[in-house]
Amino acid sequence: MRIGMAINYSGGFKETVAELADYEKAGLDIVFVAEAYSFDAVSQMGYIAAKTERLQIASGILPIYSRTPTLLAMTAAGLDFVSDGRFTLGIGASGPQVIEGFHGVPYTAPLARTREVIEICRQVWRRERVEHQGRHYQVPLPPGQGTGLGKALKIINHPVRPRIPIVVAAIGPKNVELAAELAEGWEPIFYVPEKAGDVWGEALAAGKAARDPELGELDVIAQASLAIGDDVSGLLEFGRPMAALYIGGMGARGKNFYNDLARRYGYEKEAEEIQDLYLAGKKDEAAAKVPTELLEKQSLIGSEGFVRDRVQAFKESGVTTLNVAPLGRTHEERVRLIEQIKEIAG
Repeated sequence: MRIGMAINYSGGFKETVAELADYEKAGLDIVFVAEAYSFDAVSQMGYIAAKTERLQIASGILPIYSRTPTLLAMTAAGLDFVSDGRFTLGIGASGPQVIEGFHGVPYTAPLARTREVIEICRQVWRRERVEHQGRHYQVPLPPGQGTGLGKALKIINHPVRPRIPIVVAAIGPKNVELAAELAEGWEPIFYVPEKAGDVWGEALAAGKAARDPELGELDVIAQASLAIGDDVSGLLEFGRPMAALYIGGMGARGKNFYNDLARRYGYEKEAEEIQDLYLAGKKDEAAAKVPTELLEKQSLIGSEGFVRDRVQAFKESGVTTLNVAPLGRTHEERVRLIEQIKEIAG
């Protein structure tokens, strides 16, 4: 089982990167860099590539709507080059609030667009002349569109690898099925091992049934806050505001994928209350309604024995990469947590 960590996009980036060398020595395998409506993730990942040696680097995630498919492929190839083959392209659809509200692009057909993006990226990395006449992307532009001067081209440089790993962030059944069919990895959110099979098992099975064996086994990436000790249970509370933001405010009423997920987990009443309170501006009250069970089941916060049991539960549910958020008070404590979880995960 790999151990990963996400870098917070809200601040302290250079300080965190300065600490990555120690995390790398402690056994950290991969670092994920988010891109919401913050600084772009690409410049930050290039900086990380220059500051690390062994660590895998992944976008977590680049939205498919804010770049053309060929630019996504070029960017991935460039990052794979400067990192000596250590890059993973994490992509996802994001949501209409960000895509339409910040990028000014219609949020349409996320499933079909993701499929076409993956197909085009792999054409680019194989150094084929890119020719794709899909429903949502046409490369080159067909006659009657543009100037008519477009021609099929292949990337000038030789990519380090002809197939850069792709991870798809997805929680809806059809999106999860697509990830299991086409991508090297799948990244859900608010992952609860005991409920993952009921919520996603059918979609994963359908996707894997159509999966090309050359892709290998699906890398399942689960996120979890990490604290090990006999007096750390209070740290669960740090997860409440973020859970409330996603379940209550990351989307409009009736169009919130995370709220839908909480309902599919069996928290229908709580999901409705959290959303009502959050959209009414009562963020603290919304956070208080987040089920403690949900926070516990998706975390690695507790005694060493508890954490070992939870890691085993994640493994048995199919997780192959644990993306942890170490909650140590000091850098030294966080490094120690990485060492501990690396040993526990084996």
